[in-house]
Amino acid sequence: MLRFEILTLFPGMFEPVLAHSMLKRGQEKGLLHVHIRNLRDFATDRHKMVDDTPYGGGAGMVMKAEPILRAVASVRADAQSNGEDIRVIFPTPQGRRLTQSYVQELAGEPRRIVILCGHYEGVDERVRLALNPDEVSLGDYVLTGGELPALVLIDAAARLVPGVLGDPQSVVEESFSESLLEYPQYTKPAEIEGIGVPDVLLSGHHEAIRLWRRKQALRSTYLRRPDLLRDRLFTEEDRRLLDELMNEGLVAAPISCREEG
Repeated sequence: MLRFEILTLFPGMFEPVLAHSMLKRGQEKGLLHVHIRNLRDFATDRHKMVDDTPYGGGAGMVMKAEPILRAVASVRADAQSNGEDIRVIFPTPQGRRLTQSYVQELAGEPRRIVILCGHYEGVDERVRLALNPDEVSLGDYVLTGGELPALVLIDAAARLVPGVLGDPQSVVEESFSESLLEYPQYTKPAEIEGIGVPDVLLSGHHEAIRLWRRKQALRSTYLRRPDLLRDRLFTEEDRRLLDELMNEGLVAAPISCREEG
């Protein structure tokens, strides 16, 4: 089971998302467990203060270290009582960029994954120093808090847990599963506003369809995310399909790559 412990000031942001679709099914099947803890419950003063003004002055408020450290200590104690350990993740713009390989790592994580959701102007630096968390960023932009990144992490990792998705082949074929974007998808009707479905997808020829999809995945990746192809180890088939794309004028110039074998 993949276990998440969420530390947040806004528990209500999680409940609507976790109660639907794949995340709901994963929990019902016992493959995913998400426990939400309100950081205010770990404040000791009568006003349940979790933030204060920054030393040195400046705008906004900073989340206090003590409630966070108490919350993490509580999770750790619960985990240790069951013979488990914890791994702490802190979504922050200063962190490493979230990638599919990192998500795959999380999906196989035997420890409880604690996600600390920051808010306001930031978190007291002593939280980082005391916990040494994984710092993860969704991209080069700033969000109001860590709740949305936490949901992204949960969704991305949960769908890789065997049994959560209805069709396990979906994980194999989707974007980034092997550093390629996904091929185009079509469904009924066969024509919309004069735009038809590629003939090969209507042919029933499984090998031709497989090759078309692979070729389109390579083309989409080349045009939209060429960085994913640089220094990639290509199969002989991939190299041939790329050559076809260049000969057809669908991509411009060859990209730096290596061949298998």
